[in-house]
Amino acid sequence: RDAAAPTPTSVNYHFTRQCNYKCGFCFHTAKTSFVLPLEEAKRGLAMLKEAGMEKINFSGGEPFLQDRGEFVGKLVQFCKQDLKLPSVSIVSNGSMIREQWFKKYGEYLDILAISCDSFDEEVNVLIGRGQGKKNHVEKLHKLRQWCRDYAVAFKINSVINRFNVEEDMNEQIKALNPVRWKVFQCLLIEGENCGEDALREVDKFLISDDDFEQFLNRHKDVSCLVPESNQKVKLKLTLHSFMRFLNCTNGRKEPSKSILDVGVEEAIQFSGFDEKMFLKRGGKYVWSKADMKLDW
Repeated sequence: RDAAAPTPTSVNYHFTRQCNYKCGFCFHTAKTSFVLPLEEAKRGLAMLKEAGMEKINFSGGEPFLQDRGEFVGKLVQFCKQDLKLPSVSIVSNGSMIREQWFKKYGEYLDILAISCDSFDEEVNVLIGRGQGKKNHVEKLHKLRQWCRDYAVAFKINSVINRFNVEEDMNEQIKALNPVRWKVFQCLLIEGENCGEDALREVDKFLISDDDFEQFLNRHKDVSCLVPESNQKVKLKLTLHSFMRFLNCTNGRKEPSKSILDVGVEEAIQFSGFDEKMFLKRGGKYVWSKADMKLDW
């Protein structure tokens, strides 16, 4: 090996592919129901900490499906209490989170990011975020309040696509006042949401770079807005349910060997992770709630 292995400073761990929503553009679909046993997941997380991880983000699928949120709760607690990671976050659709969870695990969580692509419930249903009689936007406001009550930084993620690209979200985002509003452009990943063996068909959701720019422009006065272009998303270090890094740089997911088998240093060589670019594009920010000076 010529170069030193990159440091996995910030890791996105998709520990499950199962989800209760059916978002049409999803690029991490339910191709398997596998979830590592808790102790194995902890072992992998400890290895990552050893290799220099400072931030872990748990996502899916829907992280709160496994054991009604207990699984992710235990991982969050382990990362904060035992590994003492500066930043522990979760991305969720929010539908299954109860206040009880915050009472038990809120203190160990720095950031909760909730996916919300529209403030129009009909659009959410079109996208696949509908849940029968439950209202996605109402739940978002409830979660916002719980984050205040239990001192968790609140973040919103939105995927901009054909159904919401014309929407004006200025008022709603300002009212919710998240610490960050991440705005993604609909992303193509072969074998996930396009191509032969895909479970989703993303074509009808796609927008052009110009459409995306126009959306960003319409919301340029929202100070917490963080645009995530497709280039930037591919720079992220992604770990999937078998603790393999996923290299998405070629437009499909190419897994490394599992860190549990070969160690972090060897596995990360196959991740396509470009540490310099990650840092250059602002991959590192104030991510511990202790440093955020938050006005709960």
